Amino acid sequence: MQNLVCPISDQRVNEQITRLNAMLTIGIIVLAFGLNSVFLFVFLMADFFIRAFTNVKFSPISFASYSLSNALNLPIRMIDKAPKIFAARLGFLMTMAIAVLFIFNYKIAAIAVATILMFFASLEFFLAICAGCLIYTYLILPFYKK
Repeated sequence: MQNLVCPISDQRVNEQITRLNAMLTIGIIVLAFGLNSVFLFVFLMADFFIRAFTNVKFSPISFASYSLSNALNLPIRMIDKAPKIFAARLGFLMTMAIAVLFIFNYKIAAIAVATILMFFASLEFFLAICAGCLIYTYLILPFYKK
């Protein structure tokens, strides 16, 4: 993990909120399959879109995470925002795939993609490991190296 390269920016974000975002993402995915609800996948996709492609300060999930972090009085730990934006873009693509597969009744494929997304979110929530950095280092960066 020492050789990981992540996108960088001058913007910062509270790591506690990103970890809570991951926890809520896992919960929404499980709930969506449990309720057989494409609406929850579309909601999650929209939330990832807001985090990945807009300058809006809070998406619905990040607002809930921010509120939960304040209620639990969790310590603030600021980290670089760029890897989280990259991860949100991956999350958007994955939830879009899940929603499309779910709509067209390819439930096994939707579960497979959702399992990968939940694995990535679990790494973030439990271990503070950014799967976006892993993907960026091994799948994106080699195409930009000279």
